[in-house]
Amino acid sequence: MKHHGREPLDRSQACVPHGRLYLIPERCKGCGMCIEFCPLQILQLSSQANAKGYYLPDIAPGKEHSCVHCEFCSLICPEFAIFAIEETV
Repeated sequence: MKHHGREPLDRSQACVPHGRLYLIPERCKGCGMCIEFCPLQILQLSSQANAKGYYLPDIAPGKEHSCVHCEFCSLICPEFAIFAIEETV
């Protein structure tokens, strides 16, 4: 698809935010809400379970540096088990 030369004038100066995801395993109940609502589909269900037997979310292969710090995962998590911290690249 051709854009006909239209793009933002400051595109070279634009900075896409990056985040690093953190999980508190003992809080997670494996509901999958963070996986379902991640707009970039960064998370997947892992085969690792916490002490209560709930399967934890994990970062999907190839998506290690894809988080844009939107914080949907932390906003949607009913147990406050996942959060993102903005990183400078």
